[in-house]
Amino acid sequence: MLSGNALIGQSGGPTSVINTSLLGVFDAARKSKGIARVFGMRFGIEGVLGDHLVDLSSEDPAVMKGLRGTPGSALGSSRLKLKDEHFPAVLKQLKKYNIRYYFMIGGND
Repeated sequence: MLSGNALIGQSGGPTSVINTSLLGVFDAARKSKGIARVFGMRFGIEGVLGDHLVDLSSEDPAVMKGLRGTPGSALGSSRLKLKDEHFPAVLKQLKKYNIRYYFMIGGND
């Protein structure tokens, strides 16, 4: 397993399932020996492009557990359709934060 950090984002319509999925991915990532830190994208891929990542690893575990069944999109959602010119900026951010694992929750892009 490659060692590095994980990045989680949300897209599409905000629902309690999206937040519960965020908690599930976060919990699994924290238990993985190959993942040092878990980051969240503020407003989906737009958070990557704008360098708006949050270190979920430093969040209070009780706050994270509170996501279970909570409606909405805790990180914020986006429906931005990436274009070819976006990819160099995305790759630059992934390298900057040593992202080796990328998880996108939701639909529509």
